Amino acid sequence: MKYRRLGVLDVGPIAREDLRQNLHRQVTETIDAGANCLLGGVLPQGEGFFYPVTLLEGVTRDMCSFREETFGPVMSVIKAEDLPEVLDLANDTEYGLGSSIWTNNADLAEATAMELNAGQVAINGIVKTDPRLPSGGIKSSGYGRELGPQGIKEFVNAKQVWIK
Repeated sequence: MKYRRLGVLDVGPIAREDLRQNLHRQVTETIDAGANCLLGGVLPQGEGFFYPVTLLEGVTRDMCSFREETFGPVMSVIKAEDLPEVLDLANDTEYGLGSSIWTNNADLAEATAMELNAGQVAINGIVKTDPRLPSGGIKSSGYGRELGPQGIKEFVNAKQVWIK
């Protein structure tokens, strides 16, 4: 089975059982610390490493889903008073894979994108890869790039052979 219908969404599985268990640990610790689980958050029965789309509200910077990278269908909602606080929250992490900005103000979005400490920033869309463009994180979210002309250079060892 490639996908499982969970509610109204078709969701693919997590890569491995240990990764699914770690994701569930992150969700559970965040809920135990005081976040509200508005959707999902329960390990499904059956074959495959599926995890339900999960929405956590009331997350703060000291909670697990804020401090750790969650690789799965989990969204953490964090409140902020203004843009400076948003940037402070977004950059207050040892990770930096991808960020997204949602606004109708293109100039503000572009300026904000330059202030985010992330390897990728999507404006009014989800972070995704394109084989034509380099992709990768910063800080503890990865080394180098994959994809695009920069990415191919990360996967080769250039060797010089000189013959006289």
